Amino acid sequence: MPTFRFRVLFVDDEPAVRTTGAAVLEAAGYEVLTAADGMEGLHALDDAQPDLIISDLRMPNMSGFEFLAVVRTRFPQIPTIALSGEYVTDNIPDGLLADTFFQKGDYSIPDLLNKVKELVRKAPERPVQGKRNTSRIWIALNGSGQVIVTCPKCLRSFDVDPSQLKEEGIHKISCPSCANEFSSNIDHFSMPQFFGAGEGASSRPRKAIAGRRSGRGQRLS
Repeated sequence: MPTFRFRVLFVDDEPAVRTTGAAVLEAAGYEVLTAADGMEGLHALDDAQPDLIISDLRMPNMSGFEFLAVVRTRFPQIPTIALSGEYVTDNIPDGLLADTFFQKGDYSIPDLLNKVKELVRKAPERPVQGKRNTSRIWIALNGSGQVIVTCPKCLRSFDVDPSQLKEEGIHKISCPSCANEFSSNIDHFSMPQFFGAGEGASSRPRKAIAGRRSGRGQRLS
């Protein structure tokens, strides 16, 4: 009878570290996925969600700090372990959203495996958000015409050409960072200033107006 194996995602930009880490975890009975940086780690999460993530902190494209922050927001139920050789501390570095921190070169393999076993068997209890692939649209009300959206996958914000959004309805937008294609829905009711409506209304500046969810007409907040 086959034995259930917990799945671990190991993220590190150094090939030797990834290979060694994967070998140690596989020898301990875990199924292991690997990624070379945080962005590649996010793509791996699209294919199969792991029971635990181990991530380096200093990596190209998307650092471990940013990657683990995205994971905590989108997948709060997944426990995480951070590894780094650049932070000399006995505690989790400030700003790092991880359940445990190990300093490279200053921990033993048994210590790491014991923590992995502990976390996969009793994951931290955190509220889980519903899955979505729609985004808020932010409109600058100072007359600049700037339009900003936030990718629901990598959570990075970027400018969008306003001319692409001048018509009401659902718009497909591609993230320049992670290439995720997502939807935004705009109309006169959710963004009257964007369409030039609501003239004579209060001129008090506001930071932004949120778009609506695709196909549901529910305001994002």
